[in-house]
Amino acid sequence: MRPAVELRRRLADPDVVTTGVLCSLHLWPGLVEVVRRAGLDYLIIDLEHLPFDSELVADVCAIGRREDFAVIVRPGDSASRSIRAALDLGPCGLLVPAVASTADMDRIADAALMPPRGTRRPGGPAVRWVSDVHADAWRTEVEDNLLIMPQIETLEGLDNASAIAAHRLTTAIAIGPYDLSAQLGVCWDPGSAALRDAIERIRAAGTAAGKPMWMIGDGPALVADGFRFVCLGEPTMALEGALRAAAESTRRAERAR
Repeated sequence: MRPAVELRRRLADPDVVTTGVLCSLHLWPGLVEVVRRAGLDYLIIDLEHLPFDSELVADVCAIGRREDFAVIVRPGDSASRSIRAALDLGPCGLLVPAVASTADMDRIADAALMPPRGTRRPGGPAVRWVSDVHADAWRTEVEDNLLIMPQIETLEGLDNASAIAAHRLTTAIAIGPYDLSAQLGVCWDPGSAALRDAIERIRAAGTAAGKPMWMIGDGPALVADGFRFVCLGEPTMALEGALRAAAESTRRAERAR
């Protein structure tokens, strides 16, 4: 799948910053065009907190494939059934929440890969990924470039971050900073020493394994801090912020007349 190949190419270049958004509030097919025209590199559809209609998600994934734009899905959890269902929608990768161990990663691999490497039983819109349905086509056209990003969001996951990052299926190590901060007893204090230390532990685990770290937050600040796989937040909230700034600047102009 070309979008996955291109995103992997960007992630492999230490001099390139890759940016995208995590859609949790409002999804529509035109969002792919919006974020693509904005110059972003990927879109993540969040199915953990809001179960968007599966037909809508499949349509957005298909638009991404046609436009050579990376659309990733975050499933509800790391259970085998959730992984299979998410992949059947046709994304080029998964952001998997609350991964805590290599046993979780092994289960994800089993659900994501076709026999003999796994037990996946593909169906639905995903069958349009491939030129045919033979195992070789699934492997070379989908599985070899599939993006898998395990999120560290628990204390167990933090303890196992190095092993998770080094797992053969892991493309990039990721963090759920809000949930992890709650687990650390500092919800939500992004400047706390405990959370900063946890972030650095996860980033160091990725670096040791040769994997980039996915991080959500303020883009310029993250880049200044050395992150290069950056999520700029939720697009609807970004729209609200942009409209608020435009309204405030208009009121200032009105008062200055």
